Amino acid sequence: MIDLSPKENYLRLLRGEMPEYLPIYTMIGPGYNGETATAMCAPNLFGCTHHSPQGGKDMWGVNYVANEESGFAALPEPNHFMLKDITEWEKVIRNPQMPDVDWEQMAKKDLETAMIDRSKTAVMLPCELSPFQQLMAFMGFNEGLCAMFEEPDAVKDLLDYLTDFVVGLTEKAIEYYQPDIFYILDDSATKLNPFVSVEMYRDLLKPYYIRLSKPANDRGIPIQFHNCGRCEDYLEDMIDFGVKITDPSQGTNDLKGIKDKYKDKLALAGCWEWIVPETWPEVSEEAVRQSVRDIIDTYAPGGGFAFGGGAVGRFGDQTIENVNHWVQEEAYYYGKKCYR
Repeated sequence: MIDLSPKENYLRLLRGEMPEYLPIYTMIGPGYNGETATAMCAPNLFGCTHHSPQGGKDMWGVNYVANEESGFAALPEPNHFMLKDITEWEKVIRNPQMPDVDWEQMAKKDLETAMIDRSKTAVMLPCELSPFQQLMAFMGFNEGLCAMFEEPDAVKDLLDYLTDFVVGLTEKAIEYYQPDIFYILDDSATKLNPFVSVEMYRDLLKPYYIRLSKPANDRGIPIQFHNCGRCEDYLEDMIDFGVKITDPSQGTNDLKGIKDKYKDKLALAGCWEWIVPETWPEVSEEAVRQSVRDIIDTYAPGGGFAFGGGAVGRFGDQTIENVNHWVQEEAYYYGKKCYR
């Protein structure tokens, strides 16, 4: 008999406790069979549309574009970067003007619109600033990385300015949305290596993660951190500023070593990756399901693991939809019995 809700079962991971059955993390959309352990909910005070399928601007004016081939995942518009010279950021970047809103009514409406059953689903409040990604969105990777190397003081001045604004926003959002988890997303690694050294990370990024995390840490709200690629070099520092679980925990990291080393200090969410078979678009359902079972058998023992993963590709591709159905279904049913 399973008694714990998906929410409470997932929150056990963030407390370093053993779950009753396998928690499943879905970054986007509902979980299988209507069970969703976590759901994002945050204020949109500035009418931002940059995460929509149509694309649009973020709160600082960066324009994002999306297309069918990327599954409508938006990214900063290529070759149209708004900041050319980091030393002149004050001439270009402005924090938005805070609107006069009723926070209590806004939070109530947003939570109702999201249709989150808080008895079953943990509310995740996303951080409104990704320091590394935002710098790259302003400048592009070539200029952004050069700025971090050549003009670190100017980078710090810009990130100080952005962080001052976002911390105030986070304080308000936490007060009225009462999240169960604070979610930070910042992709600072490639598939094979981090974009920057640990020394540069500690100098130019970690201080801002500490500040952005403080409103959650002060209230005992656990932190989940999203970082694609091989980001294991940063894990010690992430634990320092309160991270309890990291996703998508891709296989380019030493996931077994991480799990053994950190045990109940840091949980892994994800670990399954879509590897396009040579037979595409013909895909073996049994092979997909077996890959899910293999990941669960590898990382579930001892706890500290939430399954997460899916295939991404062209919007409306039936094969992609089939794969995601098999993955979610297998994780759901196989995960229910893995600790029994």
